[in-house]
Amino acid sequence: MPQARRKTPFSGKAKKQQLQSKKQNKVLLMPTSTGTNAYDVVSVNYQPSRGRGGRDTNRYALKFYRETEDELKIKKEDALRALSPVPEKEMEINSLDYFPVDLSFPRRPPWDFNMTAAQLDAQEHRYFKNYIDKLQASEHWKDISYFEMNLETWRQLWRVLEMCDILLLIVDVRYAGMMFPPSLYEYIVKDQHKNMIVVMNKIDLVPAGVVAAWKEYFVEKYPGLRVVYFTSCPSYNLRGASSDKAGLQVRRRKGRQRMCSEGATKILEACKDIVNGEVDLSSWEKKIRDETEIDFDEDEKEIGEAIIQKADTTYFAHERYRNGTLTVGCVGQPNVGKSSLMNSVMGRKVVSVSRTPGHTKHFQTVYLTPQVRLCDCPGLVFPSKVPRPIQILMGSYPIAQLREPYTAIRYLGERLNLPQLLRIEHPDNDDTWSPRDICDGWAKKRSYLTAKSARLDTYRAANSLLRMALDGRICLWLRPPGYTEKKEYFEKCDEIKYVKWVQSLSEGDAGESSPVVSSDAGSDHEDTDDNDDDDDDDDDDDSAETAVMANKFSALIQD
Repeated sequence: MPQARRKTPFSGKAKKQQLQSKKQNKVLLMPTSTGTNAYDVVSVNYQPSRGRGGRDTNRYALKFYRETEDELKIKKEDALRALSPVPEKEMEINSLDYFPVDLSFPRRPPWDFNMTAAQLDAQEHRYFKNYIDKLQASEHWKDISYFEMNLETWRQLWRVLEMCDILLLIVDVRYAGMMFPPSLYEYIVKDQHKNMIVVMNKIDLVPAGVVAAWKEYFVEKYPGLRVVYFTSCPSYNLRGASSDKAGLQVRRRKGRQRMCSEGATKILEACKDIVNGEVDLSSWEKKIRDETEIDFDEDEKEIGEAIIQKADTTYFAHERYRNGTLTVGCVGQPNVGKSSLMNSVMGRKVVSVSRTPGHTKHFQTVYLTPQVRLCDCPGLVFPSKVPRPIQILMGSYPIAQLREPYTAIRYLGERLNLPQLLRIEHPDNDDTWSPRDICDGWAKKRSYLTAKSARLDTYRAANSLLRMALDGRICLWLRPPGYTEKKEYFEKCDEIKYVKWVQSLSEGDAGESSPVVSSDAGSDHEDTDDNDDDDDDDDDDDSAETAVMANKFSALIQD
C-alpha cells in the first residue's frame, strides 16, 4: 500500500490567510458604470469548493447586492420607532406598481448553430453586463430590490423558456401580485406565441374569497392567461390537527404523500384546453384517476415510475409538441413551491425540496407520463420594485443571511396584531410597540438568551418570527385592487366551491373564511428539525386558548 502523504506545517498565519481567501471568494466586487465606486455582490448560498473534477460548486449560487453599512445603521435605528397600523385598504396591491413596463428581465441574445460554445458564452456575458449597466443608468435603479445576479441561473431560465410548450408560473397566493412579472407574460404570450398558466399555490393559507379575487384580477388584466389553484397540503395528506402548548394549530404532513389529484386535475384541464387534442394526454388523466381510486396506505408501493433526465444543455430550435410530447416548464421565485408542486403532481418525491432559497441549482426534466414532461427551473428573483421586507417574507432571500431583520418585522407588525396573536408582554411594560419590542417580547417568552451575557437574544427572536411567517404560522396575505369594496361578493361567489374542492374541504370544514394557523401546512417543505422555536416549553395556561386560537386568527389580521 502507498504511504500516506506527510503532513506539512500549517501555521496560524496561513490559516488566517486561507479564511480571508474564502471570504473574498464569497463577495465579488464589481465596478459601477461610473467607475468611481464599487458595489458588493454577495453569494448568499456559497459552498466551499471541494475541487472534484474541477467543478465549480458555486456556479449556481444566488447573488444579490449587499447593503451598505450606512443603510444597516439607519434600519437598526428605525427598529426603535413605534409601529403605525396599516388599514386593510392599503394591503391591496397592483403588480404594475412593482413591475414597471420598462423594467424587463434579461433575455437570451440572438444566436445560431454556426456559433461556437466560446462565442456564445462571450456574447451572453457581454449582453448581461450591458443589461446591468442599463439598469444602473435607468431611473428605477435606486428603487430596485434584490434580484438574481448570476448569469448561470438566467441561462437555466432561457433554456426552460426555449424548451417548453406551456409555461407554468407558480406564485404564492399570499403575495401573488408581487410574484407575477408582466414582462414574462409579454415575452411568452406575445413574443413567443406560447401559452402560459399561473398556478396559485398554497391556497390553504388564504381565505377562499381572496383566492377567487386574485384569479379574477389576473384573468381580466392579462388576456389569454389561464389561472388554476393548487396546494400540496390537501386534507388527505395531513395527519390530523392537534395543538401545541403555545396555542397555535399544528398540522403534520404524512410521510407518504398522495398525488394532489384535485390540483393536478385543474392543471390537466388547462393543458387539455391548450393542446386541443394535438397531444394524447389520456395517460396523464389515467394516472390521476388511478392514484385517486387506490386505497391509500403509507406503506404501500408507489404506482408508476418516475424518469428523471439529466440537464440537457444543448441548443435546438423549438418545435411545438416535439415527438408527440408536451413539455411543461415550471418557473417561479425561490420558496414558492415549484419542486413541491412537481412532487405532489407525481405522487412521490422526485425533486429535492428545501426551505433554503436556491436549493434547486439547475433545471431538471421529469417525465410525468411518456407524453408529458415537466422542466423544473431554479427559483430566481426577477428585477422589480418589490420592497425588501416583502422579499424576505416571501422567501426570496434567505432569512439566515439577513444582516438586519427588523424592517421585515415592522412590515409584519403594522399589518398584523402580533402582540395579541403571539400573546407576549411588553418588555418595558409600555403601551407602544416597536419592532424591537416585539422581538424582545418573543425572546422573553421563548427564553432566547445570549450565551455570554444572558441578555434577550433579539436577533434570534426576529429570525424565529420571520420563519413562522414564511411557513404560514403567522399568516399575512395581500389583496388585489378593489378587494375591500367587493369583499362580500368574493366571499359568496361560485368560485369558492372550486377553491375548497382543490383543498379537499367539505362544506362544513374550517377555513371557509379564514385559514388555519399551522406549523407545517402551506410550508410546501419536508419536515425538518431546524425550527427550534416550535418545541420550547411554555406556560400551562396557554393550552386553555388552544381551541379558539384558529378562529381568532382571521379577526386579528383584520384589526
